[in-house]
Amino acid sequence: MTLAIVLAGEPAASLRTGGGESLADRLAGQWRRAGVADVRVAADPGELAALAAAATGPVIVSGADLVAHTAVLKHLATSPVGPTVALVLTDPPAPGQVAVREERGQVVAAGPPGELGEAATGIFGGALRVGPADLPALAAAARAAAAAADGSAVDRLFAELTARGTLTFAHRVRLLVAHRVTTPAELAAAEAAVAAVDEDKAELRLSVKERDDFFTTFFVSTWSPYVTRTAARLGLGPTAVTMISVLFAVAAAVLFGVDGRPALVAGAALLYLGFVLDCVDGQLARYTRRFSAWGGWLDTMADRAKEYLVYAGLGYGATHAGFRYGWALAIAAMTLQTVRHMTDTWYGVLHDEAARRPRAATTDAGGLGGRLNAASTRVQADTGSVSYWLKRTVVFPIGERWALIALTVALFDQRVALCAVLVWGVLAFAYTGALRTLRARWMRVPVMSTVDATLHRDDGPLVRWLPPLRRPGPLPLAVLGVLGGAALLVKGLLAARADEAAPGWAVPLALLVLLAAGLGARAAHDGPLDWLVPAALRAGEYLYAIALGLAGGVPAWLIFGYVFVLTLHHYDLTARLEKRQPAPPLHAATFGWDGRSALLAVASFAGFASIGMATLGTYLLVVFVASVVLAWVVLPARTRRTPPTVGGGDRVPG
Repeated sequence: MTLAIVLAGEPAASLRTGGGESLADRLAGQWRRAGVADVRVAADPGELAALAAAATGPVIVSGADLVAHTAVLKHLATSPVGPTVALVLTDPPAPGQVAVREERGQVVAAGPPGELGEAATGIFGGALRVGPADLPALAAAARAAAAAADGSAVDRLFAELTARGTLTFAHRVRLLVAHRVTTPAELAAAEAAVAAVDEDKAELRLSVKERDDFFTTFFVSTWSPYVTRTAARLGLGPTAVTMISVLFAVAAAVLFGVDGRPALVAGAALLYLGFVLDCVDGQLARYTRRFSAWGGWLDTMADRAKEYLVYAGLGYGATHAGFRYGWALAIAAMTLQTVRHMTDTWYGVLHDEAARRPRAATTDAGGLGGRLNAASTRVQADTGSVSYWLKRTVVFPIGERWALIALTVALFDQRVALCAVLVWGVLAFAYTGALRTLRARWMRVPVMSTVDATLHRDDGPLVRWLPPLRRPGPLPLAVLGVLGGAALLVKGLLAARADEAAPGWAVPLALLVLLAAGLGARAAHDGPLDWLVPAALRAGEYLYAIALGLAGGVPAWLIFGYVFVLTLHHYDLTARLEKRQPAPPLHAATFGWDGRSALLAVASFAGFASIGMATLGTYLLVVFVASVVLAWVVLPARTRRTPPTVGGGDRVPG
C-alpha cells in the first residue's frame, strides 16, 4: 500500500488558504483524493526517516509549499515510467531549492542552481514517489537531510537521495498547474492559476502522447480522445480496447485474403480503425490512470501480433491472386520488421544507460558521432518544423506502416502493399542503422554488460558446450552466423529458380557457420556496438529457418507460421526488458537459437523438414502460452496468497 508523507516543516508552513486551512493539511487532503489511503504529516525529515524505514510499499514525499491540481498529484502517484519519480517544474528557482538536469526522462544530476548552471533543465517540484527497492536510500537520505539546516527540507532530502545514485525519473507538468510558493502573493497567484484550468478537459488532452508520429498526430489523435472518453464512460478498460483492436486487425487480415476491390477497401478501413483503437488503449490507460505490467506487456505483444497477422493476410491474398511470391514477401517483411524492432529496443536501452553515466564520459562533442548527436538534439527540440516531422516519419514508425498498408492495398493490391512496406522498411533500416552505429561508437556504452547477456542472446544448450572465444568478439561472430543463414538462403533460392535441389552438404555447413555465433557467448559484451548482438542472432536464426524450409520443400505458409512463433518468443524477451519484468518462467524449455536450429537441421537432413518445423513450432507456441499463464496468472496469484516482506512494485503502462 502506498504511503504519502507531507513535510510540514517548510518555509511555507505558516501560509493559509482562503478558508484558513494550512497548506500541509490541504495537501494531505489532496493526496487522499488522488487515491492514497494512508497519508501522514511529518514535522521534519527525522520523523520521515522512521516512517520510510517501516514502510512496505511505495512512499510519496511532498513539501507543504506545493500548490497544484489534484490531478498532478494523482499522475505522480500513478506514474508508469519508473519506481522512483520526481516532480520537475520549469519555474525559476527560489532560495534553497534544488535544480535538476534530466536526460531521456531521467534525473541525472541535482543540486544548487549555481552548480548546474545552464545545464539545468528544471527545478525539483517538491514531491516525489519512491519505489520499495529505494526505501533504504530514502531513509538514509532523510536522516542526512535532518542533520543539515540550510534550505527546504524536502529539497535537502531529494538532493541526498540523488547523491546516493537512486535512479529517478522526471515527471513533467503539462496543461495542469503546479507551483511552489513561499509568500502570500505567490500563493494567491498559484491558486488563481489552478482555478483557471478545467482538470478533466486537461486530463483528456494529456491522454494523448506529447510527441507522436506524423500520421498518428494529425490523422488519429485529432479525434481519438473522444473515443477515449466514450470508452471510459462505458467502463471499458485498456485491455478490453486492446483486444477489440486485435479483432479489427484480424478482420482486416481476413479481408486482405479475399479477392475484390470492396474487400480490400473494407480491410483498409478496418485496419485504420484498428490502429485508432491501438492508440486509444494507451490514451485510456493515461486518462483513467489504469496501468499494469500485464497491460503494458499485452499492448506490446498485441501490436506485433496484429501487424504480422496483417502481413499473413496480405501474403495469402497475393498468392491467391496468382502471385507466386506472396508468402515470400510476407516472410521477408516480418523478418525485417522484427530485426528492426530488436535494434530499436536495444538502442533505447543503450541511450538510457548513456544518460545515467557521467556527462564527460559520454558527451564529448568531437567526432562525427558527437556532431550527429548535437544535430539530432536540435531537430528534436524544434517541434513542429519540417525537419522534425521528416525525422519522425523517415524511420517508418507503426502509424506510417499501417497507413501505407491501408492506402496501397485499397488503391492497388496486396503485392504492392507488401513491396511498399519492404522498400520503405529497408531504407529506414539503413538510415537508422547507419546513424545509430555512428552515435553508439561515440557514446561508447557497453550496455550488454549491464544485463543478463545469455538470456537476451537467447543461447541454448549447444552454446554452453562450445569453447569460449574471446576474439574477435561477440558481434563479428554473430554477423558471421547471419552470413551462414543468408548464404544457405541464397543457395536455396538459386536452386529453386533452376528447379534443382539444394546440395545436401549445404545444410550442415550453414549450421556450423551459424553456430560460430555461439563462440562469443562467454566473451565480454562490452563493445560500443555489442547492443546489435541480439538483433544479429535473431536475423541469423530466422534466415537459417527460412532457408531450411525452402530447401526442404516446406509450404511457405508453414515457414511464415514458424517464424511468427519465433517472433512471439523474442518479443516476449524485449517486452519484459522494457517493462522491467523477470525472464519468462519456461525460457529454458525453448532450447535457444542454437538448439532450435540444430533440431530443424536434423529434421531437414532426415527428410522430414515440414513435420519437424510444424512440430517444433507447435511446441514453442505451447511453451509460450504456458509461460504467459505462469507469469501473469499463476505466479501473481501465489504472490497474493503469500504475505510479502516488501510490498508494491513497478507499474508499467498498458
